[in-house]
Amino acid sequence: MPTSAKSGRATPGHGKSGGATPGHGKSGGATPGHGKSGRATPGGAAPSSERLDSFIAGLPKAELHVHHVGSASPRVVAELAARHAGATPVPADPEALADYFAFTDFKHFINVYVTVVDLVRTADDVYALTRDVARTLAEQRVRYAELTVTPYSTVIRGVPAQEFCAAIEHARVRAEAEDGLVLRWCFDTPAELGPPAAAATLEIALAEQPAGLVSFGLGGAEVGAPRAQFAPQFARARAVGLRSAPHAGESVGPHAVWEAIDRLGAERIGHGIAAARDRRLLAELRKRQIALEVCPTSNVCTRAVASLAEHPLPALVAAGVPVSINSDDPSMFSTTINGEYAVAAELLGLDEAGVAELARAAVRQSFLADAGKASLLAEIDAYCCGRAGPR
Repeated sequence: MPTSAKSGRATPGHGKSGGATPGHGKSGGATPGHGKSGRATPGGAAPSSERLDSFIAGLPKAELHVHHVGSASPRVVAELAARHAGATPVPADPEALADYFAFTDFKHFINVYVTVVDLVRTADDVYALTRDVARTLAEQRVRYAELTVTPYSTVIRGVPAQEFCAAIEHARVRAEAEDGLVLRWCFDTPAELGPPAAAATLEIALAEQPAGLVSFGLGGAEVGAPRAQFAPQFARARAVGLRSAPHAGESVGPHAVWEAIDRLGAERIGHGIAAARDRRLLAELRKRQIALEVCPTSNVCTRAVASLAEHPLPALVAAGVPVSINSDDPSMFSTTINGEYAVAAELLGLDEAGVAELARAAVRQSFLADAGKASLLAEIDAYCCGRAGPR
């Protein structure tokens, strides 16, 4: 695994990959290479790793690509596995989970993910998992998160849709009141289950209308699951006001990103890293300011990318594509959102100002209302001002 379980920080193979010059975007684009204020310059301007880690730990953040089940802490997963001992391959020992979550490829990751999903069998399980995820995010100074939830996978295992939605909403309200974390939902569908699952997911959304729901997504496998086949469900979701945020271009080529844009009306793309292989697509993403939700450690763990040193994040930023930094399935990949910011800082050669601009970009790219964006951006600015000065 490319991360240290102790620190949660992934370590790129070397720093040269951060040498691309980040591009500029009108709205929401991460512009961490804005001259002296964002790029660490040779000759001693870069902050120490310890100082930068401290800055990241306290930085108010938004996370836009983090999965509900994939964020369950090892403690919670182990408790659920113990509850269903004999009926699941998931180990009930938190330490053994590290080996269980060592993935050989993307297909293996999906297979393991499904076994963890299968542990969530009651509304109480849903609530406990969601509160645990919320607390973990809040501890890392995440102030706003769009949590990708997959109601279909739990509903078909016997939890009524009404109870599922009530459980996540109860957790959302408590997270805001007790943890200072604003949660919103992206309802997604495992693509390998096809359009009927997407239609069922949309029916749950329309029937239950959870107050935190903001977007409609598409996850799971890409091989054998072309994005275009989900066009009717996405058209209907957009018609009722849900934002379009499908995964695409994670484990297959740029064609999946094109399909997500042209057929699903994507406003943001989950992963989308294959876009780095298509200059015309990079230009389109930049022109239309369609942001990519980038999750570096995840891409290495699922073997979508060979190593962090080869990750296309610098190329995407150099092309002016808006990006946000995210943790995806942090517990499964032994990472954290703070660890992913540290990875991005090293890949892009960023100082504290550049890292803060990544945080601002995520806020601007979010589906949070304008007033909420303004408030969180002001909080980031206040934090940066408070950290300014000699240390």
